[in-house]
Amino acid sequence: MNMKIVVLGAGAVGLTVAARLSRVVDIHAVARRRHADAVRERGLLMTGIWGEGTYRFSCSEDLPDAWLDADYYIITAKSTDTEAICRQFADAIRGREVVSLQNGIGNEEIIEQYTDRVIGGMAITGFEWRGDASVHVSVEAAPMKFGRFPSGMDDAVRRLVDQIQKAGIRAEATDEIRSDLWSKTLYNCALNPLGAVMNVPYGALTDPHAWAIVTEIVREAYQVVRAEGVALPWETADAYLEYLKTEQLPATAAHHSSMLQDLTLGRRTEIDFLNGAVANLARRYGIDAPYNTCITQLIRFRERL
Repeated sequence: MNMKIVVLGAGAVGLTVAARLSRVVDIHAVARRRHADAVRERGLLMTGIWGEGTYRFSCSEDLPDAWLDADYYIITAKSTDTEAICRQFADAIRGREVVSLQNGIGNEEIIEQYTDRVIGGMAITGFEWRGDASVHVSVEAAPMKFGRFPSGMDDAVRRLVDQIQKAGIRAEATDEIRSDLWSKTLYNCALNPLGAVMNVPYGALTDPHAWAIVTEIVREAYQVVRAEGVALPWETADAYLEYLKTEQLPATAAHHSSMLQDLTLGRRTEIDFLNGAVANLARRYGIDAPYNTCITQLIRFRERL
């Protein structure tokens, strides 16, 4: 019997991952009506570094009864929608394997309130809308990572990663997923909101005045990560900042912040799961985090405008 997977909150990320997985598993994606209609009528159109093609798979704006016994539910929605999705599909996901393939810190903790089988997922891949159910995969900085949350490894994680690899997606299993989630969150906290507030591509943030702000955001975040008991690949904040400046930033110098796109379109940003999460955890541990607090308030102000 084929593995059954449901993707909940399928936007550009979820529909593209579902498309690739449709070649090796039985899959259903829950998406907005216009995308679901387009997938049913002509399939998902994919371009970019994952290859070009049209993919047909089961897709609707609801969850049909036939999919209530799925082996895995993968949530790919924006972090601001995690709680609503968990509430909407609470009966389906209770006691099931639920995977978060999202941005920021805090999604897995929300999902834990609905099931005791949580798998964390991390992707540093660029997915860009090119129309209804049409996605361009622009950049891939590392393989996807999946692990039992908050830590550990088991057969359920390995089986999922095995199918993702068979679908032609670079993926790895890890027994320390929180380290990977925090590593990506550091990058997002450092560049995403400042790029959004200043309306500049990431490359512009090497300006000494901008970099001074980036530096303090990262140093505060590092104190929080230490308090959380999470080990990162870089021993110190300064070691990570060097990696950010010499490796990560040049590779995405022309990239505009996804937060800027949200603000431009009048949508809520994911700030509460990035710098906002750092600021909240800092308060809990008695750590001063004025830079993360300030950039969070600036983004919230922009949202209200």
